[in-house]
Amino acid sequence: MPKDNTVTLAAVSGAHGVTGEVRLKLFTDDVASLKKHKTFNDGKLTLKNARPHKGGAIARFAEVTDRNGAEALRSTVLTITREDLPPLEEGEYYFSDLAGLPCVSTDGEALGECVAVHNFGAGDIIEIERPNKKRFMVPMNEDAVPEWGDLICISSDYCE
Repeated sequence: MPKDNTVTLAAVSGAHGVTGEVRLKLFTDDVASLKKHKTFNDGKLTLKNARPHKGGAIARFAEVTDRNGAEALRSTVLTITREDLPPLEEGEYYFSDLAGLPCVSTDGEALGECVAVHNFGAGDIIEIERPNKKRFMVPMNEDAVPEWGDLICISSDYCE
């Protein structure tokens, strides 16, 4: 199955005020990462400004001028193309590049597929779904995940 060429950077969680601003749930490091991009969703939304707000952001788009327009955007995800992302440094990855990759143990056992990447504050954690649909999580660090690329290699010490 080919990977989608879009990457989601945020989602609209609702309107903010009466002038067309929206609240965003960010999937980026911070608002500055979002502001590096001027348009979203194939040019349908043009970012005028954004500022941090309660762990997320408040944003204004050129195409939205009132609360009704802002409310209509609720649950809209803000996407860009994969090619619009900055290049990665050695050892870096985008969450979207890990999701869907097959996972194997360092002993060669097929473990399943990476279904999600989470960060609850202490570092990234990958969630793996086994063929029997049971899931387990592994910290995304060098001890637990010594290699990744076309597949994710997980240290046998971290396998259930």
